[in-house]
Amino acid sequence: MPDCPRCGGTLKPDVVFFGESVPAPTVATCLDALAQADALLCVGSSLMVYSGFRFCRDAVARGLPVAALNLGRTRADDLLTLKVAAPCDSVLTALLEELSDQPEVPKALQRSEPPSSTSTMP
Repeated sequence: MPDCPRCGGTLKPDVVFFGESVPAPTVATCLDALAQADALLCVGSSLMVYSGFRFCRDAVARGLPVAALNLGRTRADDLLTLKVAAPCDSVLTALLEELSDQPEVPKALQRSEPPSSTSTMP
């Protein structure tokens, strides 16, 4: 990682690198959100590290369905209600197209045209 040209300290992006711990406040925020959820959808993760897998375990303990969209095995395969083994971009694009005309879909997900495979959700 590069040094800061101003102070000489190490510049680090706001991410958790492999082997690091997720900050406790971040975990608490995620668990609070999960407590309000009807289900959990994991996209594009093998869930091999505990930082993601913990949320699958917590969802199952709460009686929530857990779905995964991922190519290959995940650590949570035995916990999943549904697994879709397909490329994330094409499945999410198709899902967005299917849901975009539904009145109960939040406005943030409604689009007049499908996103490109490189676009991100708002």
